[in-house]
Amino acid sequence: MKLIALDLDGTTLNSNKIISKETLSVIKKAQAAGHIVMILSGRSPSSVYDELLKYGLNCPVGGHNGTALYVNGKLIELNSIGQPQIQKIALEVESEDLPYNISTNKGIFAPSNWDKRFEQVVSSGGVPKKYFSNRHFKMFTTPPTVYGHSFFNKVHEIIDNEDFTIQKFLILTLDPKQMERLEKKLRFIDEIFVTSASPFNLEVTHINGNKGYGLKTMASYFNIPLEHTVAIGDEKNDLPMFNIAGLSIAMGNAEEEIKLSCDVVTLSNDENGVANAFEKYIFKGSNVL
Repeated sequence: MKLIALDLDGTTLNSNKIISKETLSVIKKAQAAGHIVMILSGRSPSSVYDELLKYGLNCPVGGHNGTALYVNGKLIELNSIGQPQIQKIALEVESEDLPYNISTNKGIFAPSNWDKRFEQVVSSGGVPKKYFSNRHFKMFTTPPTVYGHSFFNKVHEIIDNEDFTIQKFLILTLDPKQMERLEKKLRFIDEIFVTSASPFNLEVTHINGNKGYGLKTMASYFNIPLEHTVAIGDEKNDLPMFNIAGLSIAMGNAEEEIKLSCDVVTLSNDENGVANAFEKYIFKGSNVL
């Protein structure tokens, strides 16, 4: 039995945001053979489940980069950011006046002036032209209203409310200089994990809110040795699970840095790269070591 952790966007989903029939077929084939296939994504758990529901898939889920772990819809572990850290993160993000959102136990919240913040960054002239054609640009720059997020006027409405627990800050950092400045400040905050799922965003979670921890925890839950785990992904937030997995597989559409961090490289997400990886390394058991 193997535990296979799949990233969602850019990996399991193709560029049309669809799970191809080839990919769907190998996932179901692996499950029928007794393997555990989990989705380990930067998305919220509800967003992941919405995608799986479209295809009739039942998989363990690690949402918010492994911060929230679910099996059969039941929460098995949740790692929320500590209150002292939340205050420091919010202070640094607000000082940059950036568009961002906060994932909580009561839904996802964004500043009421998110659109204004976004337009301010875009009109600053500091956004590289190549970002506008990046495959993740639309997903990260879609206004919160489209996703049905809630809003706050002042961030303290959320971070000072004892009824809220916070799992992730998702920050849109389109200006590279601003991103570098903010990331340096955030990395001085203890007990948090900072990563990204594109060249222009930062994701901040609890120190255990990363895909490596999520994969390790799920492997322990199913009593599967780490050497029998497989991780497939395409972005920097996948690196922690690549470092943990017995076999790490980069998508063909991943950046060179990601490919160099993996054991092997499969085809792109538009070439059924996940299906190719399953056929070559799961079902045929090719030796890549």
